[in-house]
Amino acid sequence: RWETKSKGNHVKQHPSLSFIVLETNFGLQIVVQGEVCGLCGNNDGNAVNDFTTRSRSVVGDVLEFGNSWKVSPTCPDAKCVKDPCSKNPYRKAWSQKKCSIINSEVFAACHSQVDPTKYYEACVTDACACDTGGDCECFCTAAAAYAKVCSDHGICVSWRTPSICPMFCDYYNNEGGCEWHYKPCGAPCTKTCRNPSGRCAYHLPGLEGEKMFLITCIPVSVITCYLIVG
Repeated sequence: RWETKSKGNHVKQHPSLSFIVLETNFGLQIVVQGEVCGLCGNNDGNAVNDFTTRSRSVVGDVLEFGNSWKVSPTCPDAKCVKDPCSKNPYRKAWSQKKCSIINSEVFAACHSQVDPTKYYEACVTDACACDTGGDCECFCTAAAAYAKVCSDHGICVSWRTPSICPMFCDYYNNEGGCEWHYKPCGAPCTKTCRNPSGRCAYHLPGLEGEKMFLITCIPVSVITCYLIVG
């Protein structure tokens, strides 16, 4: 976490689960969806046109796409990379076992909405390529990607466990001792004094509260608004 102040302007960067939130007090708004290009695609939600070359043409060959984005024409062309599971056969069985959660009953409710096949295959490939033994980062990222797509289709899957890609920050937040807990199927935004509608707004922080009252009870005498449920 960091904060910078310059001539009255204030910028805050803080994590929100797996994302980074930028908060300012001078009206800064950054919109990048559909306005970026390069090896990571254009972020417009359409996977069909992700292989857009530097010349703005859509191709089907990954090498043609990748080589079009070379920093300098003098750089050598990239060549086809050997299948990571064939290159690292000792990781294949481990990767397949870990990634099988995507095809398992854990995600069964999502299978009819989002075909898990390509996500499982991508998971195995990534896990073979960059995981070694107990390092599960690539597997967890791949599984989380499928969970995110499921969530986008209205199906929330609580797939993390103490032994499968746990959120270690929650280990220190015991029930009764802290009100901040990781809940994948919880409401992303709740009704608060600053956000009475409960609608998500990127310019508001994800949690409500003054620093002096964090992780403590707020005295009734200082409460300025109430939410009556029922």
